[in-house]
Amino acid sequence: MAEWVLKYADPRGEIRQQVISAASEQELRERYTQQGFLIYSIRPRGAAGLSASAGLFSRRRKLNLEKFLIFNQQFVTLVRAGLPILKSLDLLADRLTDPTLGRYVKAVRDEVKNGVLLSEAFRQQGIFPKIFTTSVLAGEKAGSLVEVLDRYITYQKMALAVKKKVLVSLLYPAVLVSLVLVLVIFLVTYVVPQFGELYANMQAQLPTMTQFLLAVGKSAKVYVLGAAAGLAGAVVLFRWWARGDAAREKIDAVKMRLPVLGNIWIKYQVAQMARILSTLLTGGIPLVQGLETAAESLGTALLRKALERAGKTVREGQSLSSSLSATGVFPGLAIDMIEVGESTGALPAMLTSVAEFYDEDVNTQMQAALSLIEPAIMIFMGGFVAFVLVSLYLPIFSLSDSIR
Repeated sequence: MAEWVLKYADPRGEIRQQVISAASEQELRERYTQQGFLIYSIRPRGAAGLSASAGLFSRRRKLNLEKFLIFNQQFVTLVRAGLPILKSLDLLADRLTDPTLGRYVKAVRDEVKNGVLLSEAFRQQGIFPKIFTTSVLAGEKAGSLVEVLDRYITYQKMALAVKKKVLVSLLYPAVLVSLVLVLVIFLVTYVVPQFGELYANMQAQLPTMTQFLLAVGKSAKVYVLGAAAGLAGAVVLFRWWARGDAAREKIDAVKMRLPVLGNIWIKYQVAQMARILSTLLTGGIPLVQGLETAAESLGTALLRKALERAGKTVREGQSLSSSLSATGVFPGLAIDMIEVGESTGALPAMLTSVAEFYDEDVNTQMQAALSLIEPAIMIFMGGFVAFVLVSLYLPIFSLSDSIR
């Protein structure tokens, strides 16, 4: 069935616009006319020009969240100052430093000019976060768009701060591992073969460890390009395989079972989920819809499936804490805190506490893990270099003793 953009007036005279699936334009027109709606226009969703192409374009492009945060701050400031939404979009669309974001904001402005709701205009672009479009929808319904966007900006600042903290913590170990790999490849593929040629000309009897190292160096020099090509091909194949939901769910299951790192990973994801859900509930979104939006906003397939299952049981009348507990994914402490929040009627505040607690816990455990990883890397590097030096220079010492 095709998708159509329908603009109509309801029995109270309010003009609305939404995307509806129907077999044909005539069938859609007859359906809504019989229900007493006044039809203004019906057009295929793909005829929206840039809005339609933006959905395809977003698959190749990602939104710059830092510049999107700046846009939201400026937009809220203009609306709070009393400017109409359309005028605010007009002012910002031509002044954004990010050309990609500017293109989508202009498309949103054009849709709003045509009578589309702001939340629907953002949603049609296919690039803006689900939590953002849902928050805007909640603000429109409640008549408190500025307050809802303020809460979203607070969430976005916190999420970016946590993400930056994690990346900065991982930067030094990543650089250290890269340098170690470069050093190992250089020693094995260049230095060791040079000594191999020297000992071949001397026709000396070499120790076992030296023979082993020279054999490894000779093979590595011959097959290094093939190994690099094979590794690159394996990475490409893995990325292609990892596109599917089933594959991503298996990868997430493996991440959870990793010693030390698996515990850190699941706590980080739970903190993200709690912060998203708290933001939505504070903005007036119902719990079931908030769970659906939180599931779509998470970047992990395992937690997304768990939240979808929890949403179904909540819809059937179960509590959020028991629904999350039944998934077997969420930590017990988080479930206990959520249960207390439900019983006291302060679920959004408790979810914020869960996010803050696990953010701090993740930071502490990461620092502890990195404090162990860095010495381990240094010990490995020192041990490998010592093995190479002893293996290469031991025959020279033996020859010197024989000459004496």
